[in-house]
Amino acid sequence: MIDIHSHILPGVDDGAQSMEESVGMAQAAVEEGIDTIVATPHHQNGEYNNYKHDILIQVSELNRVLEEREVPLTVLPGQESRISGDMVEGIKKEEILTINEGHYVFVEFPHDQVPNYASNLLFNLQVEGYQPVIVHPERNEQLQDNPNLLYSFVKKGAFSQVTAASIVGKFGRPAKKLSHQLIEANLAHLIASDAHKSKGRTFYMRGAFSEIKKQHGQEMVHFFSENAQYLIDSEPLASEPPEHVKKKKVLGIF
Repeated sequence: MIDIHSHILPGVDDGAQSMEESVGMAQAAVEEGIDTIVATPHHQNGEYNNYKHDILIQVSELNRVLEEREVPLTVLPGQESRISGDMVEGIKKEEILTINEGHYVFVEFPHDQVPNYASNLLFNLQVEGYQPVIVHPERNEQLQDNPNLLYSFVKKGAFSQVTAASIVGKFGRPAKKLSHQLIEANLAHLIASDAHKSKGRTFYMRGAFSEIKKQHGQEMVHFFSENAQYLIDSEPLASEPPEHVKKKKVLGIF
């Protein structure tokens, strides 16, 4: 299993605080069935800055330690960048790191809103040859109120990544409801843990895929699993034509 979003690097953000915690997260990931994980520390979110060059060094060091400890997990470089008007410039200046140095770039919105310039920024990234992936849209308050805003972004070429913990209800009822609505409407393309700890805010990947299989079918499990591989290989993601989220009871979730 591949987990494309995690905060496993030690001491760089609100994830693992030490190398020992990173190793503990790695062991928990392996127990979850994960063999490859992308380290995506926060960048320019008002609290943390983690630049491309530094992340590459830190990922290399973490892989060295995991190999030394015989933990069978491969860590790949990535970054969770808060949306800003100069993201394109940040990539060109080699401050922003794409996922595994390919052409996918994570874009994080503030938790309570979607900036007015988001559509232009997502378009500009694509013009420059990058594919924006909007992370955890189901946890954004404005998108919970107006999920069809995400439809407009996906219709214009963006992708989205839903959090495993949201699918199993760890981020509350609104996030769980929207997660399943986005899957139903072809507005979710990737599932990832966004894990910060080995316990508490951890992986939940196995539980999420079990829930997806039960409510959406085995084909959706394959869809998300294959897209994780495509993402780290910088290959085109599988996708179906997006639909508007239906304003109704979904799968027994209110």
